Amino acid sequence: GCELTASTKSYTFQVEEEDDSDHILALSVVCLMDGAKDECNVVEVVGRNHENQEIAVPVANLKLSCQPLLSLDNFKLQPPVTFRLAAGSGPVHLAGWHRTVPREDTFFEEDDDLSDEE
Repeated sequence: GCELTASTKSYTFQVEEEDDSDHILALSVVCLMDGAKDECNVVEVVGRNHENQEIAVPVANLKLSCQPLLSLDNFKLQPPVTFRLAAGSGPVHLAGWHRTVPREDTFFEEDDDLSDEE
C-alpha cells in the first residue's frame, strides 16, 4: 500500500526490467484516513498506453461526508504505474497486491534438454 497526501502527491510502483516474470499489480481499496478534510480527493492512475504515451485515468473521487472508501475489486494494472492525488489534500490510503508470474517461455527453456525418449 501507499499513502497520498498534500506533501506526497504521487507514488510510483515499478519493477526491475531484467526480471523474467510478468508482474500484476491489483488495486483493492482506496480510502480516506484520519485527518482528511471534507473535500473531494481525486486519485488518478498514470500509466502508458500501447503507443507508449502517458495517460492518466481517475479511479476514485472520495469525500469524507459521502464516500470515504471505495472498493476496486482488485483492479489490475501493468507496472510501472503511478498513483497521483490530482485534487484534495488527503491523506488517502491505497491498498492492493503484487503478484509475479513466471513467463511461459522460461518453462520451455528447461525442457529443451530433454531427449525424445523422455
